[in-house]
Amino acid sequence: MKRKPVDFEGVPSKQAGEGSGEFVTETFDFDGGRQVTVYVPPRPPEAVIYAGDGQEISKWGPLLDKPGIPSTLIVGVHGLTDEMSRIHEYSPGFAPAKFAAHEEFFVEDVRHWAESRFRLALPLQRTAVLGVSAGGELALAIGLRHPDIYGAIFCASPGGGFRPPGDMASSLPRTYLVAGVEEPFFLENARRWADALCSAGGEVVMEERTGTHGGPFWQAEFPLMVTWAFSGGTAVKRKI
Repeated sequence: MKRKPVDFEGVPSKQAGEGSGEFVTETFDFDGGRQVTVYVPPRPPEAVIYAGDGQEISKWGPLLDKPGIPSTLIVGVHGLTDEMSRIHEYSPGFAPAKFAAHEEFFVEDVRHWAESRFRLALPLQRTAVLGVSAGGELALAIGLRHPDIYGAIFCASPGGGFRPPGDMASSLPRTYLVAGVEEPFFLENARRWADALCSAGGEVVMEERTGTHGGPFWQAEFPLMVTWAFSGGTAVKRKI
């Protein structure tokens, strides 16, 4: 399947009645200068999400500033604009050295900076990793490699480069997968991961929605992921 740039069109503007969160962007030395954008909610954060493609996903923060959704800080590590270079950082099988360097930056440098800069002291159960498309592969890889850091994985429309390993760890983060019935390649990938994680004894939500690959589809699911993970409930249904 030919790789196409991810379509993040439809990034929402703040709606009337939503909070007045703010965005903070910092530039790190990694890879000649990599930015990280953080969405800081209007209320003290009760949860934190670390995400790839942060130049876009951080903009989804206002979607969470609503009653009934825990106040959530989003730490968005910017992704590369060249699609194959992005995949090499996000999917461990293509260029292992590049993936490992980005993994260390994401898990260690960015996380420690965010904890210090925003005075975070949140438990495992209030920490998640999020990704969409190839970023979904990143979320799965990072979450499964570091279950002592991330208590939940949010994965939408994952790519197919990273597949379930033969032996899963005994400790698995809770995982929320979603894909659209109009994106069969990505739906098959999500189902494969859901089956593998369930077989390994993981707690998994697998949602199949009417929709296709792109920002509006993922944004509609985002508050449901957060509510499920951080409000202690079961999967929340939305109209499809």
